[in-house]
Amino acid sequence: MPPTDASADTATATRSDLGTSASASQTPGTDGEDTLDLRLPEEFIALFAEADDAADAVAHDAVAPRAAPHDEVDHHASAPREAALGEAGTIGLRNPPEGTEGTAQPNSAVPPDVDAPPTSGFSLNSHIPPGDDLLDRVADWGPTNTSAGAFHLLPVDIERDLPLINRWMNDPAVAEFWELAGPRALTEDHLRAQLAVDGRSVPCLGVLDGTPMSYWEIYRADLDPLARHYPARPHDTGIHLLIGTVTDRGRGLGGTLLRAVADLVLDKRSTCARIVAEPDIRNTPSVAAFLGAGFRFSAEVDLPTKRAALMVRDRSLRDLL
Repeated sequence: MPPTDASADTATATRSDLGTSASASQTPGTDGEDTLDLRLPEEFIALFAEADDAADAVAHDAVAPRAAPHDEVDHHASAPREAALGEAGTIGLRNPPEGTEGTAQPNSAVPPDVDAPPTSGFSLNSHIPPGDDLLDRVADWGPTNTSAGAFHLLPVDIERDLPLINRWMNDPAVAEFWELAGPRALTEDHLRAQLAVDGRSVPCLGVLDGTPMSYWEIYRADLDPLARHYPARPHDTGIHLLIGTVTDRGRGLGGTLLRAVADLVLDKRSTCARIVAEPDIRNTPSVAAFLGAGFRFSAEVDLPTKRAALMVRDRSLRDLL
């Protein structure tokens, strides 16, 4: 989740000021949010219009009699958006933890201490962060089947995963949004800041058919500084994603995995009514991937470090979008 505080993009959930804030006194609802004055680029207006048309068509099918079964709903409208997830491979991103601003160099060369990714023998043993109950024990969620293969979210183990994640962070396409390019210590600080606290943000490796290929952050959006910038509800759950493997970008995989992980969150967290994300409004492939994964555009919000598209997937609309 891109930071909602200047110091809290990637490690927002780890700071001492991450209280329930705006969300503590609110009662969960099902739909409406505050209306914001939107100033969207023309390409986004067209993109969101396409998504609205697709959603209206599906909603109409859900209430009107029809001869064909529900699973024949045409989803082709979302395919181009999924396919658009490409060069950056980054979705719902954060900025560096407090005290590291200015140290990341998005276009810097990969430092010499960055190891190559493992090619074999990857262990699926999960590291269980302390206090993981805030997210209903992500380590126990287990694998889920997707059209791309068996996918598993594994909480990060520093010793095992740091070299690979640091390598991904030094990819210029990733560094543009995550701003964590640089020595391994920078990535390590970012990960430890989440692992050392109460489990409100859990960094994970995304493992597809036994191969680590993406990095995720699952976090309690209602306990994050993001809650100061939108009408948060109790147990709102946020998602950040980067596709680490270059060959996995630009072919719709981001949208496929986002939908699978969102479904997994809703299955495993019965108290969660909504999943949220806040990709940079400039990151068109990321916004497109969320739309293709059943998220709706809720608002354009000004965060301390970026202008973001607030994307929401509602439990109540799960079978319609």
